[in-house]
Amino acid sequence: MAGVLVGLVGGGFRWCLEHADRLRGSVLEAAAGLGAAGRLVPVVLTAVGAAVACAIAQRVPHAAGSGIQHVEAVWRQEAEATTARLLPAKFLGGLIAIGSGMVLGREGPIVHMGAAIGSAAGRRGRLDAQDAQDAEDARMLHSALGGAGLAVAFSAPLGGLLFVCEEVTGTVRPRLVLLTLVGTVTAVATSQLIVGDALVLPLSAAPAPPLWMLPVFLLSGTTAGALGAAYSALVVRTLQVCDRLTRVPLVARAAAIGAGVGALMAVDPLLTGGGDQLSERLLAGGSLTVAALVLCLAVRFVAGPLSYAAATPGGLFAPLLALGALWGTLTHALASPLLPAGAAGAAAFAVVGMAAVFTGVVRAPLTGAVLVVEMTGTGALLLPLLIACFAATVTADRLGSEPIYDTLRRRMLERA
Repeated sequence: MAGVLVGLVGGGFRWCLEHADRLRGSVLEAAAGLGAAGRLVPVVLTAVGAAVACAIAQRVPHAAGSGIQHVEAVWRQEAEATTARLLPAKFLGGLIAIGSGMVLGREGPIVHMGAAIGSAAGRRGRLDAQDAQDAEDARMLHSALGGAGLAVAFSAPLGGLLFVCEEVTGTVRPRLVLLTLVGTVTAVATSQLIVGDALVLPLSAAPAPPLWMLPVFLLSGTTAGALGAAYSALVVRTLQVCDRLTRVPLVARAAAIGAGVGALMAVDPLLTGGGDQLSERLLAGGSLTVAALVLCLAVRFVAGPLSYAAATPGGLFAPLLALGALWGTLTHALASPLLPAGAAGAAAFAVVGMAAVFTGVVRAPLTGAVLVVEMTGTGALLLPLLIACFAATVTADRLGSEPIYDTLRRRMLERA
């Protein structure tokens, strides 16, 4: 029953975001016909959206940001589970922030809302916190339904299961696996009644690359791991800088950040938003010059951490996947003159880049590989994905980069 509710809430959230994206596109088209004055429309739109979303998030504890770090803290018994007030705050705040064009992902709010539903299911099931077994079952429900939220966000039930075992809990227990499987399958099946069963980022043809290319993907994963480590550092550093702006109200800060993102949107909408449209274009072989790839990569590399620092509901995963697709496509563009005939194409590098950059930041290689396979339907690329994620993990570790959600969880507990 809780899985069905996660599917309805998460599927409804995705449906609303899809329509918000279309509405934003229509507004931008209408603004383009207004000349120079029309460039102010996206600036005002995103500034107001960020300010309103920030104001909503401030009314409920833990509503700002991704929420995944809070789910992990609850599992570790470092924080209390959220109340039902989180659901409307995350849903409405996330819809406004992401829908207005902030560089944020839908998965964070859906995971957090799923975990809140799991917590409510535990209370409805009368799991007594005074009993050790019941308390553990309640935490399992909280984590398992959070994983169901991730599964709904990307239509990836196995990715949701691995996310719970590899990232949230760091453990594999039969009881936890069964709870999560029931939750993810039920939630994804229910959400498909709302958003359909199509792949999130379909890739028409992706043949398995020749085995001699595995060292190439190993090197590609190494560079992606370094990029992921730098991205994690920038996210944390941006939050620290914003923390020092004590004289600036949070809502005003969010509005200023939103205005900056809106200015980027006025230049090119692909520079902003969660990144699904950009990733889809790259996977479809959309023609972008090397200069355009570098510019888009640099802009989104900065815009993602800046958007996260606005203290609105929103996650990191989706922008990371877009960043990885850019990095993989750019890697192919630079390496293709050196590769012989029969080498993998740009789409394969983009898919591998998505998983590797994600792994470099989150440090969950199996989750990254399986999540991308389920999103794109590219099972033939599993070997390159796994070896690139391995390289990204080792590289980020060697560079001394801490998994991003460990850092964010510690920061959350210090500020509590």
